[in-house]
Amino acid sequence: MDTDAGSDSDVCARCGEQNGSCCTLVPGQEEYCFPLSADERAVMEKAGAKPEHFFRQHNTQPFLDNLNRLFPNEADCINSLFPPDGSHDRLAITPQGSCELLGSAGCGLPRQSRPYYCLLYPFWLRHGRELYFESSNCQAQREAGGGGAGLMRRLNMTSADIRRTYRELRRAWGLPEQR
Repeated sequence: MDTDAGSDSDVCARCGEQNGSCCTLVPGQEEYCFPLSADERAVMEKAGAKPEHFFRQHNTQPFLDNLNRLFPNEADCINSLFPPDGSHDRLAITPQGSCELLGSAGCGLPRQSRPYYCLLYPFWLRHGRELYFESSNCQAQREAGGGGAGLMRRLNMTSADIRRTYRELRRAWGLPEQR
């Protein structure tokens, strides 16, 4: 795998040295991890991800509830794409809660080969409005200052990057385009 993170901010590599906050879940909460589309997985595999970097997860009610929080007013679509009796691929997580692809210098995949959710995080769009998920463990948020604008600068992202990546995520996951 390529360990060059490409255009990652230096803060991501430094955070990776400390087991990264955005690449780590509380053990036992893996079902909340975002889904991976077949296209995302194929791109990751082409970049060097192995079968052990993925996990097949049942579409649990907490997983569906989380997706419905992320995409309010789209429950019918979410339930169609992720039926309660189905399953989805997600990233594999270590027993300590870290993504299997997280190394000491950050993600082991080149930036252009990462899942859309990873590329987008901590940013999100809701009703066309940019926002970000706040985390006291996020090194970039601690260093950024200036709210979302400071965080975008710190992570080398623009509003256009956020909007493009969000559209790509929706397309990859099978969600309809928003107007």
